Amino acid sequence: MEEYIETSCIICGQMKPNGIRILSEFICEGCEAEMVQTDVQDVKYPYFIHQMKQILYRKNA
Repeated sequence: MEEYIETSCIICGQMKPNGIRILSEFICEGCEAEMVQTDVQDVKYPYFIHQMKQILYRKNA
């Protein structure tokens, strides 16, 4: 039996059980799906870029 541990998503900030990890930071499945479908002209695109940069900032802190 698998145990699901909820983790805070670096994009939406919500606690979710499933997603991906990039350099020890978590991105939930919903945010991952939305990010890969977002066009660069979309108003959400700069937000996603900003949040993804947080991964590097936390790693280098």
